[in-house]
Amino acid sequence: MPTERTVEHPDGRVERITENDPAAAPVVVESRRGGGLGGVVALIIGLALVGLIGWFLINMNRNDAVESNAIAGAADSVGGAAENIGDAARDAVPDRQPPAS
Repeated sequence: MPTERTVEHPDGRVERITENDPAAAPVVVESRRGGGLGGVVALIIGLALVGLIGWFLINMNRNDAVESNAIAGAADSVGGAAENIGDAARDAVPDRQPPAS
């Protein structure tokens, strides 16, 4: 609550002074603190992101292995087909006897 007082100076001046008492004024301190839920949510999202990236990297490695195995299988198949063609060509030509001299 403000305090008013009057001061009379020797030269005849009258001064009115109003003072606010800092002890009487209420002090309001506002503090907002989170419950830490935001940090927990961020941690869960971060772990999920790391897991997702790891899953993609592992699948990419598996896909490379599957592709390599498919190429190797195709090469074996082509080799087998070439062998069959060679056998068929050899069987198609009759044996020739050397000419008599």
